[in-house]
Amino acid sequence: MTTAVHTPAFAEGIQYFGQLLPGFDTYGKTPVIAAGQMGITDANDPAAAFQTLLYADALRYLTLQVCASKASGHPGGFASQAEVYASLVMLGHKNILTEVGHHAPGFYSAMFLDRSLEAMGIDTVQQLRDKFREKDGLIGHLSGFIPGILAPAGPLGQGQHFAMSAAKLHRDILFPFTVGDGGLGEPYIISAMQHFHTAFPTVTNFLPVLVWNGYSQEHHSMVSTKTNQEMLSYWQGNGFDEVILVNAKDFDDKNQTGEYVDGTLFSIEQRLAFTQAILAGVDKAAKSALSGKLTVFIIKQLKGAGVHATGSKSHNLYAHHTLDNADIISGLKTRALHLQAWELVRTNCERAGGGSSSQVAVTESVFPVPTLGTLPLEEYAAGEAKVSTTAMGRLVGYVGQQDKNFIVSNADGNEASGIANINQALKIIHPTTDDLYFQSPDGQVYEPLSEDACAGLAAGLALMGARTLWCSYESFAINGLPIWQTVTQAMAELRRPTPSTITLYTAGALEQGRNGWTHQRPEIEAYFASMMRNGNVFPVFPPDANSIQVCYDWALTTQNKGVVITASKSPLPIRTTFAQTRQGLEDGAVVLQDIPGDKQVVFAVIGDMTLAPAFEAAAFLKTQGIGSKIVSIINPRRLYRPSDVAWATCSQPDGGFLSDAKFAEIFGGSALIGLTGGAPAMLEPVMLRSTSPRDTFAWKRGETTATAGQLMAFNGITAEALCKRGLELVG
Repeated sequence: MTTAVHTPAFAEGIQYFGQLLPGFDTYGKTPVIAAGQMGITDANDPAAAFQTLLYADALRYLTLQVCASKASGHPGGFASQAEVYASLVMLGHKNILTEVGHHAPGFYSAMFLDRSLEAMGIDTVQQLRDKFREKDGLIGHLSGFIPGILAPAGPLGQGQHFAMSAAKLHRDILFPFTVGDGGLGEPYIISAMQHFHTAFPTVTNFLPVLVWNGYSQEHHSMVSTKTNQEMLSYWQGNGFDEVILVNAKDFDDKNQTGEYVDGTLFSIEQRLAFTQAILAGVDKAAKSALSGKLTVFIIKQLKGAGVHATGSKSHNLYAHHTLDNADIISGLKTRALHLQAWELVRTNCERAGGGSSSQVAVTESVFPVPTLGTLPLEEYAAGEAKVSTTAMGRLVGYVGQQDKNFIVSNADGNEASGIANINQALKIIHPTTDDLYFQSPDGQVYEPLSEDACAGLAAGLALMGARTLWCSYESFAINGLPIWQTVTQAMAELRRPTPSTITLYTAGALEQGRNGWTHQRPEIEAYFASMMRNGNVFPVFPPDANSIQVCYDWALTTQNKGVVITASKSPLPIRTTFAQTRQGLEDGAVVLQDIPGDKQVVFAVIGDMTLAPAFEAAAFLKTQGIGSKIVSIINPRRLYRPSDVAWATCSQPDGGFLSDAKFAEIFGGSALIGLTGGAPAMLEPVMLRSTSPRDTFAWKRGETTATAGQLMAFNGITAEALCKRGLELVG
């Protein structure tokens, strides 16, 4: 090994430089991607394969070095598919996603090489090392905060949602996404793609790339036991028209043992042959996916190929894996490139795809959405019995008619949630046209029986810039929450505005009594209660059909937020005006009834059905000479103090919080009772600020079969119990 004396600025921090690979004078004299070109012109060109190999090694080198700089991170998984990533870029495809968060250092290395990270002030390898796994730098897993990165990588089984969403909005662009052995064990990946393909059969410009390396994080993967034919049959049996597998073992000239081998150990001739096969295979896969075929590309290569270790031992670096560690030094020196090779790779990366990912990735610009104009809100008279969800459904239909990219998703059926009018207006997406069921191939209502698929498509489309609505029964929405949570956190970090991801949860626990305790699960409200402190999550509880219309109208005006509307599908009395809800959205709550008295019990109520026992209790307290106030909490996040919420660091900050004086005006009294049919955590903002004697009434658990009233009684939420406790609190 030799050390370069004179290096360009970007190479500062490269620990080791190597010799030129044999053939460089023939295949590396000039960049294979010429100035003004988007990518290589011939996937079978030996020079293209040679320079792709150099790029793959550069990715491996940087991945290992940046991880070792912090003795932390995950180099092994990305290393086993470096040739594929390099091939995609060299072919001009830069809108690459992953569901594997552990591929982050590889993606960061790619963003460095094409100069995307210069937007973060990362111009040199040394700065890349310094910023890796640091706050406000290159965090441990992918984030939309980082230039050129299309989507976050959260829990496994999510990447396909982002790729499919992007593909639907940008039909002429390829969106590959990497999947690992471990990820393939998630049930959502294949089923989500099947659901999506059934609904949108012409949208095939997303490309799963299976990194089949034989290992998960700490052991042999379950799919490591499959034969090549079994793996091919698996994908074919799940509807994939084109399955392309490139197996490193077919090129091994070093007699490595086992079914999974390290392609970086081959002779240079076989390394080039292997890379050529991958380049040609990726080119074929890309063209297939863009031409209307459901396609998957599979690379079979040992995990950790070309870094410090192989198998699961390559997955993670530990405290001893510093730049002084013998294994790290050996891995770096083996992968070290000559300075000329570094400059060649960098030039190709800059030119590929028309420029840096920070300039050409679809998420680097705002997706255009049509203006909606004034929504046709209809204000009902006080006392009328109206279904809130139906009132909102009429507006949803209007939104979809104005915005043809708008998608509504619901695994539990819109008709069962009181929003059949959405189906009537927008039609359910289905290959079979059936007017009885409002089905049409060009519909806008996505209804597979999968919460993950529904939440994934809706949240993914919102992240990519489109309007959506995810609907669910509150009891089952937890199954779709992981990706929604990932997206809302990502939205808090995005460098661009995007429509908020909006959800409608219906059929709350109180409405599902007759179905038994399996359907009586409002625990998800506790998740949203804790997420309110994130800064961009807004659970909203409209008390009636007037209120829900204003809440939805408001939600559509927000950006980079997660808005969760929870409402009943039962006819309930109108208690608010539009003006009251608009004020309630700003203040957090609205006073529905105020009965004065020397002593006054304040009922702070979350939900619509739970208002009924509060009004009954207020009427009884009046007979006892005790005043009362009924406050409907519509937007509880507003009731926190500014210091309670991480709002200032959000990309679209919202610092609207109720003042102390206004809080005292609304919630001040002799005693306060917080009341909710869901998780008591949602009452935290009120309980935190109130200085009155106070208590909470909330959900405890479900019952076998009961009415809404019986369920409330089972959980101690009755007018009698509220009166008794109110009298105790006021003395």
